[in-house]
Amino acid sequence: MKRSILLVALLGTAGLAQEKSMTTFNFDTDTPGQAPKGFQFGLTGKGRPGQWVVQAVDDAPSGKNVLVQTDGDGTDYRFPIAYTGPELKDLRLSVKCKPIRGKGDQGCGIIWRLKDADNYYITRANALEDNVHLYHVVKGRRDRFAGWNGKVTSGAWHELAVEMVGDHVQVFFDGRKVIDEHDGTFKDAGKFGVWTKADSIIQFDDLTAIAK
Repeated sequence: MKRSILLVALLGTAGLAQEKSMTTFNFDTDTPGQAPKGFQFGLTGKGRPGQWVVQAVDDAPSGKNVLVQTDGDGTDYRFPIAYTGPELKDLRLSVKCKPIRGKGDQGCGIIWRLKDADNYYITRANALEDNVHLYHVVKGRRDRFAGWNGKVTSGAWHELAVEMVGDHVQVFFDGRKVIDEHDGTFKDAGKFGVWTKADSIIQFDDLTAIAK
């Protein structure tokens, strides 16, 4: 895991400097075969909790390592998560993800404003369904409140990103805005991370959070 924190000075409309922090995890200093440092792991739903390990791959978007959830337990309502900090409220969160396999699902997701394994926002792209959906998870129950239908290719790297300021949520897939919605379920800062569903085997790289 490589974690970089950059302070970027931007001029606001009143001519005052505003500082924004960026945190990036690319896993390149982590040891392949082991869990990444600085992350916690959890499970929403049922089934096995998941096995998150760092792997070295030839086509990593940056460096040599990626993060993979390797347990293909096919329990339907099973959502392994890996999350970290700092806690953020308004943010832009992005990840590179590659669906590898899964007969029931190939869902690659990012989570934010996470309170615990049963309460958070999630947007995910699914290569078997060819769509991107936006949910809130409250007390372990996942409810979709927006979505987009479009090609999500298995075996290829994609970029999934979200920007949330206040209750305004925008989701981007491969650089294109695909969802623009409002939701006030979670109003406080929380941790962020990545998510899979059921038997999905997904590679992740370059998880980046920018405070807004």
